[in-house]
Amino acid sequence: MTDLVLYEADGAIVTITLNQPELRNPVSDDDMVDAILAALARLENDPQARVAILTGAGKGFSSGGNLKKMASGEGLVSASPIATRRNYLTGIQRLPRAFAALEVPIIAAVNGPAIGAGCDLTCMCDIRIAAESAKFAESFVKLGIVPGDGGAWLLPFVVGHAKAAELALTGDMIDAAEALRIGLVSRVVPDAELLDAARAIGSRIAANPTQAVRMTKRLLWEARTASLDTVLNLSAAMQALAHTTDDNREAMAAFLEKRAPQFTGK
Repeated sequence: MTDLVLYEADGAIVTITLNQPELRNPVSDDDMVDAILAALARLENDPQARVAILTGAGKGFSSGGNLKKMASGEGLVSASPIATRRNYLTGIQRLPRAFAALEVPIIAAVNGPAIGAGCDLTCMCDIRIAAESAKFAESFVKLGIVPGDGGAWLLPFVVGHAKAAELALTGDMIDAAEALRIGLVSRVVPDAELLDAARAIGSRIAANPTQAVRMTKRLLWEARTASLDTVLNLSAAMQALAHTTDDNREAMAAFLEKRAPQFTGK
């Protein structure tokens, strides 16, 4: 059987690919959730990994939910509301929790439609770039349901409450240019250049000291919901750790000696 998620390491950059192109890479089924979580766990425990790229095989990033299964009462949906609730809690909702806990920065390279949970999956990543053919839709309302995967928390932090409300309440689809305009993605590139552009950003991240990058990512995530005082205290604690690293000492020495630094991740 073809792996549902492909994991490819190229030096410090890991590419994780959703690999059900015939179904446009849905992410609601337990086996796909398990495969994504396994890839994230492997990434977190890979001492060589400094940054990751998440993309989709074929012409789509992710179609979100597996509608065929949902319509027939399979997958997340059960005849019992209590069972359906449990299916969400123990199924697809494991994804936002895992992405939030991940310390390695991850870039969404959106190569085509990112619909429903697929759109929310891009918001779980730290950086989003889009191919010109990419499209986005927070389309749950069109199906008479709500964002069950955390989208009501994720999307407003990316585009702001008013724009998130517009997208979620209309279910409208937007193209890559509109996604760039509202800040859902940080750049749009020709389709053929998408992965190269993602790797270029990844290379610039990977060139920095590993521990400083990971702590910076954690601060950015914590700052989403924490008070200023909490973030200041956490920043001070992390800074105390950062100042003890070999990479910090190397960065300082390289700056003063006007040479390129040689980081080890320690």
